[in-house]
Amino acid sequence: MNIRADTLSTPEPVTIQVNEIIRVSGLMQRPRGARACLVLAHGAGADMTHPFMAGIANDLAARSIATLRYQFSYMERGGKRPDAPPLCHATVRAAALTARKLAPRLALVAGGKSFGGRMTSQAQADSPLPGVRGVAFLGFPLHAPNKPSSTRAEHLLQVRIPMLFLQGTRDALADLTLMRRLVKQLGKIATLKILSGADHSFHVLVRSGRTDNEVRSELADSLATWIASLT
Repeated sequence: MNIRADTLSTPEPVTIQVNEIIRVSGLMQRPRGARACLVLAHGAGADMTHPFMAGIANDLAARSIATLRYQFSYMERGGKRPDAPPLCHATVRAAALTARKLAPRLALVAGGKSFGGRMTSQAQADSPLPGVRGVAFLGFPLHAPNKPSSTRAEHLLQVRIPMLFLQGTRDALADLTLMRRLVKQLGKIATLKILSGADHSFHVLVRSGRTDNEVRSELADSLATWIASLT
């Protein structure tokens, strides 16, 4: 999909109040005619301004979906070690509440890249995120690299809203046999979209005959179609 300049909106800086002490930065990108908003968390090692995150926000804007990207506290401080899960969960919840305030008329979904998606689903499993209709995972980190296991997914059994798993066939953090088994176990609320040739970062090899931009466009198409099914 070619993105026209007139379909894009400029990301607007916002401040997200996590608790009495901690604030984090966010970027709200809302195209004209937006019908939904994705609250989008970054991965463990790259912040909300990473080219992949910015690219997804632009791709979704071209498909009439707003995004609120945001930082976790450790990334805001320039740290490398992720915050403890309770603080991450509080940040996810604060971001979702901020999105509701900024765009109260838009259907709300949440999720993130790898670590960010897992923190979002853990927060949802602990206590439903107000107004959130579904959780999207841009590469769910099911296990450590090349060490197949499903223990990181146990909390997903407590999630009661639709979930979308976007996974590459070369993802070393998500054995596809285990992913398919997990999605079957979760039942009708879970959808698995497999992206051929993509790794955990949705990068493809040159010999695949595809480009990273093509994979990201396919990912955005799947996200947009799934979000439309919820709205």
